[in-house]
Amino acid sequence: MTETPVAGAGAAPRKRSAKAKTASSKPDSNASARAKPASRVEAAKAATAPPQPPPAPEAGASATASFEMLSAGQRDALEKLSLNLARAAMTAQGAIAEAALRAADRPAALTADPFHVAPAFGEVMARLAAQPDRLMRAQADLFNRYMDLWKASAARVHGDAAAEIAKPVRGDKRFADPDWTENPVFDVIKQSYLITSDWLNELVAGVDGVEPLTKRRVEFFTKMLTDAISPSNFLLSNPAALREAMQTHGESLVKGMENFATDLQRGGGQLSISQTDFTQFKVGENVATAPGKVVFQNELIQLLQFDPTTDEVCEIPLLIFPPWINKFYILDLRPENSMIRWLTSQGLTVFVASWVNPDAKLAEKTFEDYLHEGIYAATDAVKRQTGVETVNTVGYCIGGTLLSCALAYMAAKGDKRIASATFFAAQQDFSEAGDLLLFTNEDWLRDLEVKMDAGGGVLPGQTMAETFNALRANDLIWSFFVNNYLMGKEPRPFDLLFWNADQTRMPKTLHLYYLRKFYGENALAKGELVLDNVKLDLGKVKTPIYVQSSKEDHIAPYRSVYKGARLFGGPVNFMMAGSGHIAGVINAPAAMKYQYWTNPELPPTVEEWMAGAVEHPGSWWPNWAAWLKARSGKQIPARDPAKGPLKPLEDAPGSYVKVKS
Repeated sequence: MTETPVAGAGAAPRKRSAKAKTASSKPDSNASARAKPASRVEAAKAATAPPQPPPAPEAGASATASFEMLSAGQRDALEKLSLNLARAAMTAQGAIAEAALRAADRPAALTADPFHVAPAFGEVMARLAAQPDRLMRAQADLFNRYMDLWKASAARVHGDAAAEIAKPVRGDKRFADPDWTENPVFDVIKQSYLITSDWLNELVAGVDGVEPLTKRRVEFFTKMLTDAISPSNFLLSNPAALREAMQTHGESLVKGMENFATDLQRGGGQLSISQTDFTQFKVGENVATAPGKVVFQNELIQLLQFDPTTDEVCEIPLLIFPPWINKFYILDLRPENSMIRWLTSQGLTVFVASWVNPDAKLAEKTFEDYLHEGIYAATDAVKRQTGVETVNTVGYCIGGTLLSCALAYMAAKGDKRIASATFFAAQQDFSEAGDLLLFTNEDWLRDLEVKMDAGGGVLPGQTMAETFNALRANDLIWSFFVNNYLMGKEPRPFDLLFWNADQTRMPKTLHLYYLRKFYGENALAKGELVLDNVKLDLGKVKTPIYVQSSKEDHIAPYRSVYKGARLFGGPVNFMMAGSGHIAGVINAPAAMKYQYWTNPELPPTVEEWMAGAVEHPGSWWPNWAAWLKARSGKQIPARDPAKGPLKPLEDAPGSYVKVKS
């Protein structure tokens, strides 16, 4: 008696009927055709596809009978999968229902178009409609790309070699799983998406006769849209997620929906995607651990002085102003990449301004307040603590923009307290300020003002985080969406992403002034900015300047930083580092990563500067330290923060940095 197994490994045997046995003994003219081996594409599908459920029962057979034909292991796997799918669905449903109830207590959304991009899209679409020949060429181009894809796919089905018609750009991690290339079905899905998304983005980018900023807004949000609809972001079209679901019998989906529910709850009913395991980090314990003291504070800052690690130090101290949008400990994440620890090891007395995380009581703080209670108050305190007349300073990002204004203000007043200024990824000219310009539309700013009023006069830190994440959506949104929810995995502990999520609130008056005056009007670069009745002119600043930019910075693009560097009236040393806004700055020499470029000249354009620049391997910190030490005076005995004229208030990192939004 012969036996035929039911589809699937380990299936229970089934007796063949007499009728089937008789039929099988008859000659069959189609036997050779049925015995023909499967095509290569079918073999590839079978090799890479996830395990399949048992076939549907034959006509007339009951579902119970089909279930009983499965082995005990198969039945157990099917039951687990079914139960876990139900659990995942119920978890998601409960989380969404709870979020909906929370949303019912909040005011209705201000508008269905929160970024006010509909007019920009309308203008671009109108220009396209006015160029029917261009649209016809674009449609023909799309058709030809798909024809090429179909030809290549057909060739692959017949076992012939075929080149990829559409390839992901280098560094695109969405399609890293081998099945995106090896499995013909997923390969076609991937290439179809890339063809369509590339075509759409190219179509928008090629529109003529549209105001440049309007066009950039449409390009940016079109890219956001095409990123969102990537097949990697959906369970049924993501081979890695499907494989994980089958191998875990649906446990990955249950865990994914639990992660989804947790993030909804953490966001107060709004999805706040976890980028790291927040439980693994605590400020002052395993991040922000450089020893020191808080030696001064006011409503806006705590001034930290860090312990020396050398017997002697340079006479002129270094005072760092980080951005108030983030917390200062980007400069002190781990001992091995801590800029603060490295600077103290170079024989420098290091002070850092730790900005307050403002609440509604500080909603009316102005840009002038940050100038006087931040820059001026900190430099005064450092001078008292060290007994010197001048200090070296650093301004990072928006902290650098404020420091630039302070230099111009001091130049107008004849104040020479600052011996040198270094800028990390800081802008003075905002005419090429990158994609953040797209978020400063006046309609959007009015909505932002309403949102801040509803929040007691401050912008929630989560709003700032969402804005910055949107600038790199594939890396900072969709990769975690897939990992956390579709794959059901926990995000890895990563101190940088912990810091990135530890955002601060923005006081209304200051924030709107900054967005309008700098991003909107570019008033500082134009010489039109007035603070406390003083018109600021960067050309009058004769202080020695060191400018750091990063080649891949998407927040302070190097073109923008270079234009700002040329506005100062004194000696300027411009340098470009590898990587981006954070890694380009925080690149300890011991890591031996990236590179930097130098050129002592400052020609009219950054392209000319780059043509004459010399590339150096590794970190730029030693280059800067040599420049800084040449302006830091003689060697003196190291300063103990606990023994200075200013009485220590508490240990570093202080209490301001620990206030959560």
